Amino acid sequence: MYLPSFSTALADSAFPFNWIHDAMRLFVMYLAAFFTASPPAIEAQGGSSSNGEYLIGLGIGDVTGPVVETNMMGYAFLPQTDTGLHMRQRSRAFIVVDASNPSERVLFINSDICMGDSGIRRTILSSLQSLYGDLYTPANTALVGTHAHSGVGGYLENLLPQVTSLGYVNETAAAIVSGTLKAIADAHNSLVPGNIKLGNTTLLNANRNRSPSAYLANPEWERAMYEENQDTTVTVLGFENVDGDAMGLLSFFPVHGTSLYENNTLVSGDNKGMAAWMYESYIEPSSMPGNNSFVAGFVQSNVGDTTPNTLGAYCESPGKPWDGQPCEFEHSTCGNRTEDCHGRGPGFYISDFESNRIIGQAQFEATRTVMENSNKTTVSGSVKSVHVYLDMTTYTFTLPNGTLARTCPAALGYSFAGGTTDGPGAFDFIQGDNSSQSQNPFWEVVKRFITPAPSEEQIACHHPKPILLNSGYNHQPYDWSPGTVDVQMLRVGQFVILVIPGELTTMAGRRMRDALRARLIAEGVLDDRAYVVIAGPANTYGHYVTTREEYSVQRYEGASTIFGPATLDAYINKYSELVPYLATNATGIPSSNAAPPEQTSKAISLQTSVVVDNPPIFKHFGDVLIDVESGIYHAGDTVAVRFVGANPRNNLRLDGTFLTVDRQLDGEWVVARTDSHPSTTYQWNRTSKVLGTSTVDIRWTIEDETPAGTYRITYYGDSKSLLGSISTFTGDSSTFTVG
Repeated sequence: MYLPSFSTALADSAFPFNWIHDAMRLFVMYLAAFFTASPPAIEAQGGSSSNGEYLIGLGIGDVTGPVVETNMMGYAFLPQTDTGLHMRQRSRAFIVVDASNPSERVLFINSDICMGDSGIRRTILSSLQSLYGDLYTPANTALVGTHAHSGVGGYLENLLPQVTSLGYVNETAAAIVSGTLKAIADAHNSLVPGNIKLGNTTLLNANRNRSPSAYLANPEWERAMYEENQDTTVTVLGFENVDGDAMGLLSFFPVHGTSLYENNTLVSGDNKGMAAWMYESYIEPSSMPGNNSFVAGFVQSNVGDTTPNTLGAYCESPGKPWDGQPCEFEHSTCGNRTEDCHGRGPGFYISDFESNRIIGQAQFEATRTVMENSNKTTVSGSVKSVHVYLDMTTYTFTLPNGTLARTCPAALGYSFAGGTTDGPGAFDFIQGDNSSQSQNPFWEVVKRFITPAPSEEQIACHHPKPILLNSGYNHQPYDWSPGTVDVQMLRVGQFVILVIPGELTTMAGRRMRDALRARLIAEGVLDDRAYVVIAGPANTYGHYVTTREEYSVQRYEGASTIFGPATLDAYINKYSELVPYLATNATGIPSSNAAPPEQTSKAISLQTSVVVDNPPIFKHFGDVLIDVESGIYHAGDTVAVRFVGANPRNNLRLDGTFLTVDRQLDGEWVVARTDSHPSTTYQWNRTSKVLGTSTVDIRWTIEDETPAGTYRITYYGDSKSLLGSISTFTGDSSTFTVG
């Protein structure tokens, strides 16, 4: 989900939206600066090749950008400026090479970021060209985001997603590129012969459809094919060496990265980052996060209308008659307004962090069930890839019934501003607004100050979407929305990944999977063992993709289908055209539109740099201000300490840590936890902008089965002088006992 949201004093809400009110002010600042129902059957094949049909390499890298003073990506909620760290974001790289033809390879990057981006991918590919020549190309390299909504923002190169981050944040982009290249290098340098196994299982109560009224618009006969209104299949690729030892995995399952709410300000990989940490620490319990050799990628799929808030959406309206009642079904409103309608995760009565743990653990347990089941099929066959750029502003094609269809320049509907139950909107914007008449003529006036008025042709193309933001026609100071997207497929044996530049809804994903699988078989590329999955949002963020029927309802997902009602049909058509290029003996490359224009060099940034750090008078950096309590701590207790701090933007400490929990063993201090463990949190607070003082709070909630002994908490910081030099320092708490 990408949801512009701005808070002002006009709304007194725990989840304020109010974005239109501040949009004018922000853009003045810009201008001033620039002018299926059950899992498909898989035939089991025992044993593994002693030689290894593939070369397999896996790697992991830290991509955590600035964890303070930077807006977070996903909710696009202006007050959601990060203040610290829950868990580090990481990229995980998976390389598979055809051992009999090493020129054929695929590189799949699964990153704990909200979505892939053209600028990030372009920079990565340029670096790979310099390092490895033509081994890794736009055709065989996919950059897929897990769609976590609590990661660091400001890295997308189109303007609209940059609004709440006050422009482009180079530190975020640089961290993503650096950590991803490190993961790729580790994967490339660790290529060894191996084999791949495929399996699946059903996972219930780990996702829910957040737009069921739109889903019901799909034909009854089609809905009758499925037991649920969201996909519940977990598909797992297991990578193993020639001895049959597990090396890593990719697990595909659709659930939004919105377990942590929009009022969370601690950077995190959300539920898929949690699942990955759980699996990697399960395999290598003594390895610190990021230093593991077993790599677990939990991949996003047709996520568009899914939510991890499985208890449903309820009204949080103290003093109102509808308080505590389920939100109205068609529009997700409470008292005819959206602000108070919030989805509740399974740990709602404890915390959203507990919900995050539960949804992450559900994916971990389902994946472990598949991995530890010997009844999996062996993946066998060629490694192929295909990629083109597709201009979605004017793509014309023929539907199966013989009629012409076309896509449209990007535009967002009124219900886009209505938000979702994961992050509701405000004012009189609601979901399900497909009227050609504005609910409030005021917005008809306001919107023309933000984007150009849509032409009659644009209005007709997007019908029945009432256009709020005509973003495809706004190119100043640079493009607000993408016009050209990446269309890509990766094949490893009978397994095909449809790499999607957006968020397919449940039914849209089902239609696309079924259509492409049928085409793969009809073209003779694969037999009936063909297994097709969806991965996205990847490479370029093209927002949402609904079915035509869902689009007609114009809930959030339909209003955010930026290329119009024919978007899904267009993707099915273009991906289907590329199927022959996945054949074992296929040669040549398909025709392609031009790549999207480079925009990073034009990017505006209004984020100020760190000026200076100072300790309070008579204090030093790293001094303890509030120490741990005396006495004995036990499992479930939280140890807390406050230090004299400095701005962590001075040093992102990639592949490092801002903290450690140390245990004393034989007179030596041994690291037991880092800032990547979910049991720890790191929170920074600026106490005086004028004086440059700040504090750091570090907490550790002691886990079950933590060994008894003597511990301490260490803080690692970096301060900036007025002349710009950076100095490293540390601080230690007093020792404490865990009983």
